[in-house]
Amino acid sequence: MTTAPAPSAPAALRGHIVTFRGNPFLMPPQDALVDEPDGLVIIAGGRITHAGAYDATIAHLPPGTTVTDYRGCLISAGFVDTHVHYPQLPMIAAYGEQLLEWLERYTFPTESRFGDEAYATTIARKFLGELLRCGTTTAAVYCTVHPQSVDAFFGESTRLGTLMVAGKVLMDRNAPDYLRDTAQSGYDDSRRLIERWHGRNRQHYAVTPRFAPTSTPEQLELAAALLKGDDTLFMQTHLAENRAEVAWVAELFPDSRSYLDVYDRAGLVRPRSVMGHGIHIDEHDMCRCHESGCALAHCPTSNLFLGSGAFRLFDAMDARRPVRTGLGTDVGGGTSLSHLQTMNEAYKIAQMTGKRLHPVQAFWLATQGGAQALHLDDRIGTVAAGMDADLCILDPNATPLQALRAQMCDSTADVLFTLMMLGDDRSIRATWVGGRLAHDRDSGGTTGM
Repeated sequence: MTTAPAPSAPAALRGHIVTFRGNPFLMPPQDALVDEPDGLVIIAGGRITHAGAYDATIAHLPPGTTVTDYRGCLISAGFVDTHVHYPQLPMIAAYGEQLLEWLERYTFPTESRFGDEAYATTIARKFLGELLRCGTTTAAVYCTVHPQSVDAFFGESTRLGTLMVAGKVLMDRNAPDYLRDTAQSGYDDSRRLIERWHGRNRQHYAVTPRFAPTSTPEQLELAAALLKGDDTLFMQTHLAENRAEVAWVAELFPDSRSYLDVYDRAGLVRPRSVMGHGIHIDEHDMCRCHESGCALAHCPTSNLFLGSGAFRLFDAMDARRPVRTGLGTDVGGGTSLSHLQTMNEAYKIAQMTGKRLHPVQAFWLATQGGAQALHLDDRIGTVAAGMDADLCILDPNATPLQALRAQMCDSTADVLFTLMMLGDDRSIRATWVGGRLAHDRDSGGTTGM
């Protein structure tokens, strides 16, 4: 098994701290924002020990600790991607299809290569490097049906020290022969992978039926059996992404009230369950997500690229029954691993549905909201003492156009808005993982890659 990095040395970062004290969909956005223009974050043993105003926090700095000066930049919690397929990286930006045809034409042939662990390791390394360049420090990741794809991914994540959630895809029907398992083999492979990886070196296992059409009822029930008795395990799958897909599910599971009900009857709707997309669901299912603690992953670039529909973000966040919701890049249905670009498209979808996505709300979704969706908000998603030191440094002057626009900003919210509308991986000055510098834009990129 890959060895995790040695414990990180004490460190400190100075810059403009931006984080959250609450959910800006349920309270005024400015009240939810923690905004410290000259802040200091002190790190030891991979965790934040102190975070606050520089003048008040400097007294806690251990002697001899180097302070990295990021003044002029924002210090944020690392971004959290709640739905992404690492094996699809090689076929991102594949032309011309909607969901079901796109899977057949592009995705399944690409995933067939991941039985080769050397190839899977190469792509996992590139994928994780891209995440770090984009400021993403945690993701809920789909591997392929091959156990080797999971070993490769967790091995690379362990080497980098990133906190990741991932699992072997389960597919025992309605897929090419070369990508199908059986209900029993999927169970057995998943059980071995759970024992090998879950809870070790910041790695967490997600039981991963791809989506209802590619799993028999028996496979879904065995997926639930994997989860039984262990509340720390995750479950991830797809839900109501495309209208043709929803109609197909209704044909395959005629006794279920809805797409979500298929999973619910199998025992898969629970805390730490993350449903990708959730575009075409009704009020009954929104309420079920709320009461069960399961989450929805909003994937705006994918939903637009594949023509799937507009996710009802503000409906999901209704204060009467808020649903845990994070952002997902999806890739390769999505078009970028950058959460800045993802926020950009989420804003436009909100506009199309008659809503205004405030920049504070968008950045909350990308950090604390995503952490809450994964039930990991006790460890990540917030810049505060006791949290894991997973951080991204945002540069609002990264390009000439951004620098010009930044001159007009009169508030932190306006700075955040320009970042989400004009920013991309170039706007990530640095990414810190477990108290270590994992990516530095200005000195050659991602370390250890």
